[in-house]
Amino acid sequence: MRIMSSKDRASRKGEADYFSGNVWVDEIAVGAEPSRVRLYRVSFEPGARTAWHTHPLGQVLHVLTGLGLVQKQGEPIQEIHPGDTVMIEPGARHWHGAAACNTMVHLAMQEVDDKGIGVAWMDKVTDAEYNAK
Repeated sequence: MRIMSSKDRASRKGEADYFSGNVWVDEIAVGAEPSRVRLYRVSFEPGARTAWHTHPLGQVLHVLTGLGLVQKQGEPIQEIHPGDTVMIEPGARHWHGAAACNTMVHLAMQEVDDKGIGVAWMDKVTDAEYNAK
């Protein structure tokens, strides 16, 4: 057993190549081999969002606070609320983030594949795409 203290893990700002707006990422768990699990707490300011991306083994989001938005390519944008869990299948192109006037915090869990890849980032979600509700 190992206890990881929160004081030993600083929040990091989400990389501008992968996020629009201000996003903070807190690493919760990155399992050592043979584990493939990756768990993060992601905090979005109003209007902040991820770029389009996929996960080779899928992703699970669980909303903790605020009002969020999520969209799978080709489907309408959906609102997500505290307590909601979103299951995103492997390879599905999608984005998620906060609503325009609200913050949102979620847990994001995914696994890495045999090559150590957990996410494939793509182009940023445009304002027109974000506002297409």
